[in-house]
Amino acid sequence: MDFRNLGLDPRVLRAVDDAGYTEPTPIQAAAIPVILSGRDLIGIAQTGTGKTAAFTLPLLTRLAAGHSSPGHIRTLVLAPTRELVVQIHDNVRDYARYLSLSVATVFGGVGEKPQIEALRRGADLVIATPGRLLDLMGRRYGNFSGIGHLVLDEADRMLDMGFLPAIRDVVRQLPRRRQTLLFSATLSREIEAVAGEFLQSPQSVEIGRRSNPAETVDQSVYEVPRHLKGAMLQQLLRDPALSMVLVFARMKHGADRIARRLEQHGVRTATLHSNRSQNQRLRALAEFKGGAVRVLVATDIAARGIDVDGISHVVNYDFPPAPEDYVHRIGRTGRAQAVGSAISLVSPDEADDLRALETFIRRTLPRRRLEGFDYSAPAPAASAEPPRGGPRGGPRHGRGPQGARPSRGPSSPGPGPRPPGGGGRSAGASPRGGTFRPRRFR
Repeated sequence: MDFRNLGLDPRVLRAVDDAGYTEPTPIQAAAIPVILSGRDLIGIAQTGTGKTAAFTLPLLTRLAAGHSSPGHIRTLVLAPTRELVVQIHDNVRDYARYLSLSVATVFGGVGEKPQIEALRRGADLVIATPGRLLDLMGRRYGNFSGIGHLVLDEADRMLDMGFLPAIRDVVRQLPRRRQTLLFSATLSREIEAVAGEFLQSPQSVEIGRRSNPAETVDQSVYEVPRHLKGAMLQQLLRDPALSMVLVFARMKHGADRIARRLEQHGVRTATLHSNRSQNQRLRALAEFKGGAVRVLVATDIAARGIDVDGISHVVNYDFPPAPEDYVHRIGRTGRAQAVGSAISLVSPDEADDLRALETFIRRTLPRRRLEGFDYSAPAPAASAEPPRGGPRGGPRHGRGPQGARPSRGPSSPGPGPRPPGGGGRSAGASPRGGTFRPRRFR
Protein backbone atom coordinates (compact mmCIF):
# COMPACT_ATOMS: atom_id res chain seq x y z
CA MET A 1 0.00 0.00 0.00
CA ASP A 2 1.11 3.55 -0.73
CA PHE A 3 0.48 6.61 1.45
CA ARG A 4 -1.30 8.20 -1.50
CA ASN A 5 -4.09 5.65 -1.17
CA LEU A 6 -4.96 6.69 2.39
CA GLY A 7 -6.68 10.02 1.68
CA LEU A 8 -4.09 12.33 3.25
CA ASP A 9 -3.76 16.01 2.32
CA PRO A 10 -1.35 16.50 -0.63
CA ARG A 11 0.77 18.85 1.46
CA VAL A 12 1.11 16.21 4.16
CA LEU A 13 2.04 13.67 1.48
CA ARG A 14 4.70 16.05 0.21
CA ALA A 15 6.24 16.19 3.69
CA VAL A 16 6.09 12.40 3.93
CA ASP A 17 7.88 12.18 0.58
CA ASP A 18 10.53 14.64 1.78
CA ALA A 19 11.21 12.33 4.70
CA GLY A 20 11.78 9.44 2.32
CA TYR A 21 8.86 7.36 3.54
CA THR A 22 7.12 5.16 1.03
CA GLU A 23 4.90 2.51 2.60
CA PRO A 24 2.83 2.93 5.76
CA THR A 25 3.36 0.54 8.65
CA PRO A 26 0.46 -1.80 9.52
CA ILE A 27 -0.82 0.41 12.34
CA GLN A 28 -0.72 3.45 10.04
CA ALA A 29 -2.49 1.68 7.18
CA ALA A 30 -5.23 0.50 9.53
CA ALA A 31 -5.67 3.61 11.69
CA ILE A 32 -5.39 6.51 9.23
CA PRO A 33 -8.61 5.82 7.27
CA VAL A 34 -10.58 5.37 10.52
CA ILE A 35 -9.31 8.68 11.91
CA LEU A 36 -10.03 10.48 8.65
CA SER A 37 -13.61 9.18 8.86
CA GLY A 38 -14.06 10.93 12.21
CA ARG A 39 -14.61 7.80 14.33
CA ASP A 40 -13.12 7.26 17.78
CA LEU A 41 -10.27 4.77 17.73
CA ILE A 42 -8.33 2.43 20.01
CA GLY A 43 -4.94 1.75 18.41
CA ILE A 44 -2.78 -1.03 19.88
CA ALA A 45 0.61 -1.88 18.44
CA GLN A 46 4.08 -2.78 19.58
CA THR A 47 6.56 -0.07 20.46
CA GLY A 48 8.42 1.21 17.41
CA THR A 49 5.71 0.52 14.81
CA GLY A 50 4.83 4.12 13.95
CA LYS A 51 1.89 4.95 16.19
CA THR A 52 2.80 8.65 16.31
CA ALA A 53 2.39 9.12 12.56
CA ALA A 54 -0.72 6.95 12.68
CA PHE A 55 -2.55 9.77 14.45
CA THR A 56 -0.56 12.90 13.50
CA LEU A 57 -0.83 12.48 9.71
CA PRO A 58 -4.64 12.16 9.58
CA LEU A 59 -5.18 14.81 12.25
CA LEU A 60 -3.04 17.29 10.32
CA THR A 61 -5.12 16.48 7.23
CA ARG A 62 -8.36 17.14 9.14
CA LEU A 63 -6.98 20.36 10.68
CA ALA A 64 -5.84 21.62 7.27
CA ALA A 65 -9.37 21.14 5.92
CA GLY A 66 -10.94 23.18 8.74
CA HIS A 67 -10.63 26.74 9.98
CA SER A 68 -8.69 28.16 12.91
CA SER A 69 -10.35 30.45 15.42
CA PRO A 70 -8.10 33.05 17.06
CA GLY A 71 -7.51 32.27 20.71
CA HIS A 72 -8.96 28.75 20.46
CA ILE A 73 -7.32 25.32 20.65
CA ARG A 74 -8.55 22.77 18.15
CA THR A 75 -6.71 19.54 18.99
CA LEU A 76 -5.17 18.24 22.24
CA VAL A 77 -2.62 15.44 22.54
CA LEU A 78 -1.84 14.14 26.04
CA ALA A 79 1.40 12.23 26.60
CA PRO A 80 3.01 10.90 29.80
CA THR A 81 6.47 12.50 29.67
CA ARG A 82 8.06 15.72 28.56
CA GLU A 83 10.42 13.73 26.33
CA LEU A 84 7.49 12.23 24.46
CA VAL A 85 5.87 15.67 24.13
CA VAL A 86 9.04 16.98 22.50
CA GLN A 87 9.24 13.90 20.29
CA ILE A 88 5.68 14.31 19.02
CA HIS A 89 6.37 18.03 18.48
CA ASP A 90 9.35 17.14 16.28
CA ASN A 91 7.19 14.75 14.26
CA VAL A 92 4.43 17.31 13.79
CA ARG A 93 6.93 19.97 12.79
CA ASP A 94 8.21 17.71 10.01
CA TYR A 95 4.80 16.60 8.77
CA ALA A 96 3.23 20.10 8.95
CA ARG A 97 6.05 21.89 7.16
CA TYR A 98 3.79 22.82 4.20
CA LEU A 99 0.75 23.72 6.30
CA SER A 100 -0.14 26.99 8.03
CA LEU A 101 -0.86 25.42 11.41
CA SER A 102 0.24 26.48 14.87
CA VAL A 103 1.44 23.96 17.46
CA ALA A 104 2.22 24.50 21.15
CA THR A 105 3.87 22.32 23.77
CA VAL A 106 3.04 22.29 27.49
CA PHE A 107 5.08 20.33 30.03
CA GLY A 108 6.71 20.72 33.43
CA GLY A 109 10.32 21.20 34.41
CA VAL A 110 10.67 24.46 32.47
CA GLY A 111 9.39 28.01 32.78
CA GLU A 112 5.65 28.31 32.21
CA LYS A 113 5.52 31.84 30.76
CA PRO A 114 6.06 30.88 27.06
CA GLN A 115 3.49 28.12 27.44
CA ILE A 116 0.94 30.49 28.98
CA GLU A 117 1.46 32.93 26.13
CA ALA A 118 1.04 30.13 23.57
CA LEU A 119 -2.23 29.02 25.17
CA ARG A 120 -3.51 32.59 25.25
CA ARG A 121 -2.82 32.98 21.53
CA GLY A 122 -4.52 29.70 20.75
CA ALA A 123 -3.16 26.86 18.63
CA ASP A 124 -4.35 24.33 16.13
CA LEU A 125 -2.68 21.59 18.14
CA VAL A 126 -1.44 21.44 21.74
CA ILE A 127 0.80 18.59 22.93
CA ALA A 128 0.97 18.39 26.72
CA THR A 129 1.67 16.35 29.82
CA PRO A 130 -1.43 16.09 32.03
CA GLY A 131 0.05 17.67 35.16
CA ARG A 132 1.29 20.98 33.75
CA LEU A 133 -1.73 21.31 31.48
CA LEU A 134 -4.19 20.78 34.33
CA ASP A 135 -2.36 23.39 36.39
CA LEU A 136 -2.61 25.99 33.60
CA MET A 137 -6.21 25.08 32.81
CA GLY A 138 -7.04 25.53 36.50
CA ARG A 139 -5.77 29.10 36.20
CA ARG A 140 -7.96 29.57 33.12
CA TYR A 141 -5.20 29.75 30.54
CA GLY A 142 -6.32 28.55 27.12
CA ASN A 143 -9.72 28.28 25.45
CA PHE A 144 -10.53 24.58 25.05
CA SER A 145 -14.20 25.02 24.13
CA GLY A 146 -13.49 24.30 20.47
CA ILE A 147 -11.55 21.07 20.90
CA GLY A 148 -12.51 18.69 18.12
CA HIS A 149 -9.88 16.00 18.63
CA LEU A 150 -8.35 14.46 21.76
CA VAL A 151 -5.47 11.97 21.67
CA LEU A 152 -4.37 9.88 24.65
CA ASP A 153 -0.92 8.69 23.61
CA GLU A 154 0.95 5.95 25.50
CA ALA A 155 -2.21 5.51 27.54
CA ASP A 156 -0.86 2.47 29.38
CA ARG A 157 2.12 4.46 30.65
CA MET A 158 -0.09 7.36 31.73
CA LEU A 159 -2.13 4.96 33.84
CA ASP A 160 1.06 3.40 35.19
CA MET A 161 2.25 6.84 36.27
CA GLY A 162 -1.00 7.65 38.07
CA PHE A 163 -2.25 10.26 35.60
CA LEU A 164 -5.82 8.98 35.40
CA PRO A 165 -7.26 11.54 37.89
CA ALA A 166 -5.55 14.38 36.03
CA ILE A 167 -6.77 13.08 32.67
CA ARG A 168 -10.33 12.93 34.01
CA ASP A 169 -10.05 16.53 35.23
CA VAL A 170 -8.75 17.67 31.84
CA VAL A 171 -11.42 15.81 29.88
CA ARG A 172 -14.23 17.28 32.03
CA GLN A 173 -13.26 20.69 30.66
CA LEU A 174 -13.43 19.60 27.00
CA PRO A 175 -16.49 19.49 24.72
CA ARG A 176 -18.40 16.22 24.89
CA ARG A 177 -18.71 16.12 21.10
CA ARG A 178 -15.22 15.40 19.87
CA GLN A 179 -13.17 12.66 18.24
CA THR A 180 -11.09 10.76 20.81
CA LEU A 181 -8.14 8.51 19.94
CA LEU A 182 -6.39 6.21 22.39
CA PHE A 183 -3.01 4.72 21.47
CA SER A 184 -1.07 2.21 23.52
CA ALA A 185 1.51 -0.54 23.18
CA THR A 186 -0.52 -2.82 25.44
CA LEU A 187 -4.21 -3.33 26.10
CA SER A 188 -5.04 -4.23 29.69
CA ARG A 189 -8.37 -4.32 31.46
CA GLU A 190 -7.57 -0.89 32.87
CA ILE A 191 -7.00 0.52 29.40
CA GLU A 192 -10.26 -1.00 28.21
CA ALA A 193 -12.02 0.67 31.13
CA VAL A 194 -10.49 4.03 30.26
CA ALA A 195 -11.54 3.60 26.63
CA GLY A 196 -15.08 2.91 27.77
CA GLU A 197 -15.03 6.07 29.87
CA PHE A 198 -13.67 8.51 27.29
CA LEU A 199 -14.45 7.07 23.83
CA GLN A 200 -17.76 6.70 22.02
CA SER A 201 -18.32 3.50 20.00
CA PRO A 202 -14.63 3.26 19.09
CA GLN A 203 -13.21 1.10 16.36
CA SER A 204 -10.29 -1.04 17.56
CA VAL A 205 -7.13 -1.63 15.59
CA GLU A 206 -4.69 -4.11 17.10
CA ILE A 207 -1.43 -5.03 15.35
CA GLY A 208 0.39 -8.07 16.70
CA ARG A 209 -0.08 -9.82 20.03
CA ARG A 210 -0.45 -7.45 22.95
CA SER A 211 2.53 -8.60 25.01
CA ASN A 212 5.02 -9.22 22.21
CA PRO A 213 8.29 -7.31 21.96
CA ALA A 214 9.22 -6.23 18.45
CA GLU A 215 10.07 -9.29 16.38
CA THR A 216 13.11 -7.60 14.86
CA VAL A 217 14.90 -7.44 18.23
CA ASP A 218 17.39 -10.22 18.99
CA GLN A 219 17.03 -10.95 22.71
CA SER A 220 19.55 -12.68 24.96
CA VAL A 221 20.24 -13.22 28.65
CA TYR A 222 23.62 -13.32 30.41
CA GLU A 223 23.32 -14.84 33.87
CA VAL A 224 25.95 -13.16 36.01
CA PRO A 225 26.57 -12.43 39.73
CA ARG A 226 25.38 -8.95 40.61
CA HIS A 227 28.84 -7.71 41.61
CA LEU A 228 30.21 -8.63 38.16
CA LYS A 229 27.64 -6.75 36.08
CA GLY A 230 29.86 -3.69 35.73
CA ALA A 231 32.80 -5.75 34.52
CA MET A 232 30.58 -7.65 32.08
CA LEU A 233 29.16 -4.45 30.63
CA GLN A 234 32.68 -3.13 30.06
CA GLN A 235 33.71 -6.34 28.31
CA LEU A 236 30.58 -6.32 26.14
CA LEU A 237 31.39 -2.76 25.07
CA ARG A 238 34.75 -3.90 23.71
CA ASP A 239 32.74 -5.21 20.76
CA PRO A 240 32.50 -2.37 18.20
CA ALA A 241 29.14 -3.77 17.09
CA LEU A 242 27.71 -2.16 20.24
CA SER A 243 27.97 1.19 18.54
CA MET A 244 25.02 3.06 20.04
CA VAL A 245 23.91 1.60 23.36
CA LEU A 246 21.03 2.44 25.69
CA VAL A 247 21.64 1.01 29.18
CA PHE A 248 18.79 0.76 31.69
CA ALA A 249 19.44 1.03 35.41
CA ARG A 250 16.96 0.48 38.21
CA MET A 251 17.61 3.71 40.13
CA LYS A 252 18.97 7.14 39.28
CA HIS A 253 22.03 6.94 41.54
CA GLY A 254 22.80 3.56 39.99
CA ALA A 255 22.65 5.15 36.53
CA ASP A 256 25.11 7.81 37.64
CA ARG A 257 27.46 5.17 39.08
CA ILE A 258 27.40 3.11 35.86
CA ALA A 259 28.10 6.23 33.79
CA ARG A 260 31.03 7.26 35.99
CA ARG A 261 32.59 3.81 35.72
CA LEU A 262 32.25 3.74 31.95
CA GLU A 263 33.73 7.23 31.62
CA GLN A 264 36.67 6.16 33.78
CA HIS A 265 37.32 3.38 31.27
CA GLY A 266 37.18 5.68 28.26
CA VAL A 267 33.57 5.13 27.13
CA ARG A 268 31.79 8.39 26.31
CA THR A 269 28.58 8.27 28.33
CA ALA A 270 25.57 10.44 29.21
CA THR A 271 22.77 9.93 31.75
CA LEU A 272 19.02 10.47 31.63
CA HIS A 273 16.88 10.33 34.78
CA SER A 274 14.52 12.45 36.86
CA ASN A 275 17.26 14.24 38.82
CA ARG A 276 18.51 15.82 35.61
CA SER A 277 17.09 19.18 34.60
CA GLN A 278 15.10 19.45 31.40
CA ASN A 279 18.01 21.15 29.63
CA GLN A 280 20.39 18.44 30.83
CA ARG A 281 18.04 15.74 29.58
CA LEU A 282 17.63 17.38 26.19
CA ARG A 283 21.41 17.83 25.92
CA ALA A 284 22.04 14.16 26.82
CA LEU A 285 19.60 13.04 24.13
CA ALA A 286 21.10 15.41 21.56
CA GLU A 287 24.62 14.13 22.30
CA PHE A 288 23.45 10.53 22.04
CA LYS A 289 21.57 11.17 18.80
CA GLY A 290 24.51 13.06 17.34
CA GLY A 291 27.08 10.40 18.21
CA ALA A 292 29.01 12.54 20.71
CA VAL A 293 28.42 9.81 23.30
CA ARG A 294 28.30 6.08 22.65
CA VAL A 295 26.28 5.04 25.70
CA LEU A 296 23.20 6.59 27.30
CA VAL A 297 22.44 5.27 30.80
CA ALA A 298 18.83 5.83 31.81
CA THR A 299 16.14 4.87 34.24
CA ASP A 300 12.70 3.93 32.95
CA ILE A 301 11.89 7.58 32.30
CA ALA A 302 13.39 6.85 28.86
CA ALA A 303 11.62 3.54 28.28
CA ARG A 304 8.77 5.06 26.27
CA GLY A 305 8.60 7.95 23.92
CA ILE A 306 12.32 8.27 23.26
CA ASP A 307 13.11 7.39 19.68
CA VAL A 308 16.72 7.74 18.57
CA ASP A 309 17.83 6.66 15.13
CA GLY A 310 20.25 3.76 15.01
CA ILE A 311 20.28 2.40 18.57
CA SER A 312 22.17 -0.85 18.05
CA HIS A 313 21.68 -2.38 21.50
CA VAL A 314 19.57 -2.04 24.62
CA VAL A 315 21.21 -3.41 27.76
CA ASN A 316 19.13 -4.20 30.84
CA TYR A 317 21.81 -3.69 33.47
CA ASP A 318 19.08 -4.05 36.10
CA PHE A 319 16.33 -6.42 35.01
CA PRO A 320 12.87 -4.82 35.28
CA PRO A 321 10.36 -6.45 37.66
CA ALA A 322 7.41 -5.50 35.41
CA PRO A 323 7.25 -7.43 32.11
CA GLU A 324 5.59 -4.48 30.37
CA ASP A 325 8.64 -2.34 31.20
CA TYR A 326 10.90 -4.92 29.56
CA VAL A 327 8.82 -4.80 26.38
CA HIS A 328 9.01 -1.03 26.23
CA ARG A 329 12.69 -0.86 27.11
CA ILE A 330 13.80 -3.15 24.31
CA GLY A 331 11.42 -1.35 21.96
CA ARG A 332 13.98 1.46 21.84
CA THR A 333 15.91 -0.67 19.33
CA GLY A 334 14.65 -2.62 16.34
CA ARG A 335 12.22 0.18 15.56
CA ALA A 336 10.19 0.47 12.36
CA GLN A 337 11.27 -3.02 11.24
CA ALA A 338 14.99 -2.30 11.70
CA VAL A 339 17.15 -4.94 13.38
CA GLY A 340 18.33 -4.43 16.95
CA SER A 341 19.63 -6.36 19.95
CA ALA A 342 18.56 -6.51 23.59
CA ILE A 343 20.94 -7.89 26.23
CA SER A 344 19.82 -8.58 29.80
CA LEU A 345 22.30 -9.02 32.64
CA VAL A 346 20.41 -11.18 35.13
CA SER A 347 21.70 -11.87 38.63
CA PRO A 348 20.37 -14.75 40.77
CA ASP A 349 18.09 -12.42 42.75
CA GLU A 350 16.40 -11.38 39.48
CA ALA A 351 15.61 -14.93 38.32
CA ASP A 352 11.96 -14.71 39.39
CA ASP A 353 11.48 -11.52 37.36
CA LEU A 354 13.00 -13.23 34.31
CA ARG A 355 10.64 -16.20 34.69
CA ALA A 356 7.68 -13.82 35.01
CA LEU A 357 8.71 -12.10 31.78
CA GLU A 358 9.03 -15.38 29.90
CA THR A 359 5.56 -16.37 31.04
CA PHE A 360 4.25 -12.98 29.90
CA ILE A 361 5.79 -13.17 26.40
CA ARG A 362 5.24 -16.94 26.13
CA ARG A 363 8.79 -17.77 25.17
CA THR A 364 12.11 -18.64 26.79
CA LEU A 365 14.92 -16.18 26.09
CA PRO A 366 18.22 -17.70 24.99
CA ARG A 367 20.98 -17.84 27.63
CA ARG A 368 24.46 -16.94 26.49
CA ARG A 369 27.95 -17.01 27.99
CA LEU A 370 30.48 -14.24 27.43
CA GLU A 371 33.64 -15.83 26.12
CA GLY A 372 36.73 -15.06 28.17
CA PHE A 373 34.79 -13.54 31.08
CA ASP A 374 35.70 -14.62 34.62
CA TYR A 375 32.38 -15.56 36.21
CA SER A 376 34.13 -16.70 39.41
CA ALA A 377 35.78 -13.41 40.33
CA PRO A 378 35.03 -12.64 43.98
CA ALA A 379 33.04 -9.66 45.12
CA PRO A 380 35.13 -6.76 46.45
CA ALA A 381 35.20 -6.19 50.19
CA ALA A 382 32.89 -3.20 49.81
CA SER A 383 30.79 -3.95 46.74
CA ALA A 384 29.91 -1.01 44.53
CA GLU A 385 26.61 -2.71 43.80
CA PRO A 386 23.94 -2.26 46.51
CA PRO A 387 21.84 -5.29 47.37
CA ARG A 388 18.49 -5.47 45.67
CA GLY A 389 15.39 -4.75 47.72
CA GLY A 390 14.60 -2.13 50.28
CA PRO A 391 13.65 1.43 49.39
CA ARG A 392 13.90 2.20 45.69
CA GLY A 393 16.02 5.25 45.44
CA GLY A 394 14.90 7.04 48.60
CA PRO A 395 12.06 9.56 48.49
CA ARG A 396 9.71 9.37 45.57
CA HIS A 397 10.49 11.66 42.74
CA GLY A 398 8.75 13.01 39.69
CA ARG A 399 5.53 14.15 41.37
CA GLY A 400 3.75 16.76 39.34
CA PRO A 401 0.99 19.12 40.43
CA GLN A 402 -1.50 16.30 39.99
CA GLY A 403 0.35 14.09 42.47
CA ALA A 404 1.33 11.40 39.96
CA ARG A 405 3.39 8.56 41.28
CA PRO A 406 6.46 7.30 39.47
CA SER A 407 6.11 4.38 37.11
CA ARG A 408 6.59 0.83 38.28
CA GLY A 409 9.99 -0.73 38.30
CA PRO A 410 13.42 0.74 37.91
CA SER A 411 14.09 4.20 38.96
CA SER A 412 15.83 4.60 16.63
CA PRO A 413 16.23 2.38 13.51
CA GLY A 414 19.22 1.51 11.38
CA PRO A 415 20.05 2.64 7.87
CA GLY A 416 17.55 2.69 5.09
CA PRO A 417 14.13 4.29 4.58
CA ARG A 418 12.17 4.52 7.79
CA PRO A 419 8.40 4.58 8.16
CA PRO A 420 7.11 7.75 9.80
CA GLY A 421 6.03 7.95 13.37
CA GLY A 422 9.02 6.23 14.87
CA GLY A 423 9.97 9.60 16.28
CA GLY A 424 11.43 12.91 15.18
CA ARG A 425 14.91 13.17 13.78
CA SER A 426 16.11 16.05 15.88
CA ALA A 427 15.69 17.54 19.30
CA GLY A 428 14.77 20.88 17.82
CA ALA A 429 11.83 21.67 20.06
CA SER A 430 12.52 24.56 22.35
CA PRO A 431 13.18 23.27 25.89
CA ARG A 432 10.92 26.08 27.11
CA GLY A 433 7.92 24.94 25.10
CA GLY A 434 5.91 27.46 23.09
CA THR A 435 4.63 27.60 19.53
CA PHE A 436 5.98 27.21 16.02
CA ARG A 437 4.31 28.10 12.74
CA PRO A 438 5.69 26.15 9.76
CA ARG A 439 6.52 28.06 6.63
CA ARG A 440 4.10 27.93 3.75
CA PHE A 441 5.93 26.94 0.58
CA ARG A 442 4.73 28.47 -2.63
